[in-house]
Amino acid sequence: MSETQEKLGLHNLVPAPGSHRNRKRIGRGPGSGTGKTAGKGHKGQKARAGHHGPGGGKPHFEGGQMPLTRRIPKRGFTNPFSIVNQIVRLDELTKITGTEVTTETLLAAGLVNVNKGPAKLLGNGEVTGAFTVRGVKVSASAKAKIEAAGGRIEE
Repeated sequence: MSETQEKLGLHNLVPAPGSHRNRKRIGRGPGSGTGKTAGKGHKGQKARAGHHGPGGGKPHFEGGQMPLTRRIPKRGFTNPFSIVNQIVRLDELTKITGTEVTTETLLAAGLVNVNKGPAKLLGNGEVTGAFTVRGVKVSASAKAKIEAAGGRIEE
């Protein structure tokens, strides 16, 4: 043990001998051994781009069979302008600090998300205190419960 072994570090890392080979560069001229047809043979479906081999075929192509997306009947309509409200229960208002319910206080309490649509209070649960609601949609049952508890709704 007269020789001291150098500590392993980023400056002296090398791959094991014979473990690293250069990739095969296909279609790079006659001298490369895989020029001209690039190892795909002559014509035929397997010689075309986007079919078989690495990289797969065309998406949804089922070998000439009618694709699943065309076999299934289409129904209905999705309205691109529909607005989906974020639902907040009345008993969740206990998480809000203070007595004012606005979009900002609901965000701070973690009851609604920023870009998921407007908030709407529903009459599920009971109101614990007198809340002042500003700029938030309120259902009829929630409005009745808030006003019965001494709170008010301002549009």
